[in-house]
Parts: sequence; C-alpha cells; structure tokens
Amino acid sequence: MTYKPSANERAADKAAVVTKAVLRSADRLGLTAKTLSQVLGVSEPTISRMKKGAFMVQESSKEFELAVLLIRVFRSLDAIVGGDGRAAKDWMNSENTVLGDQPKNRITSISGLMDVIAYLDSRRAVL
Repeated sequence: MTYKPSANERAADKAAVVTKAVLRSADRLGLTAKTLSQVLGVSEPTISRMKKGAFMVQESSKEFELAVLLIRVFRSLDAIVGGDGRAAKDWMNSENTVLGDQPKNRITSISGLMDVIAYLDSRRAVL
C-alpha cells in the first residue's frame, strides 16, 4: 500500500514551495524586503518571518496569488535574459518607457504587476 498525503499535507507542501520560490525570485530580481512586502501586501516583519520559515503563504490567500504572479515575472524575465541575474536586476531597476516607470516600482500594485507580466509575455511571444 502506498502512502497518499492528506489534503492538509499537500496544501502545506504547496505553501512551502511557493514561499521559497517567491523569496528566491525576489532575491534574483534584486527586490528589497520592503518592495516584496508591497508586492505581496504583507508587512516587512512578515517577509522576515517568511525568510526564517516561520510564515508560509497559504493557497487560499491573496498573498499566495500575488506570489505566483511575481514568480511568473521572474520566470519570464529569466527566460528573456538567458539566466543572467545581473541583466534581470538591471532591467528591474531601469526606467522603462512602455511601462512608464522602473518595473520594480510598477510591480507594487496589482495593475502594475499585471502590466509587467503582459509586457514580458509580449517580449517572449513567438512571432
């Protein structure tokens, strides 16, 4: 007989994976704890607890949804720059005329986060 994890165990695993991925994505994008807290809509102390493993974003929460979107930004940008972390950080910190600001500033609102995703998706699209 094989072991089948419970729904609670699967949810906890998903929370741990997304929490770790969003922290790694933010780090690779050069985002500060303050910026990450603004993106996810949580306090800076909560970000600190996330880094210590004392807080996980839960699947049914708004911060989980926003975390997944930020991970998507990272994955899209990483594909565009070919894994060059320096280029990704530079892009996040550079003025973007199409977005009307630095991407790191735009992603602190939901509409800005969606605009950055749409911009990156348009750059990745096969023509």
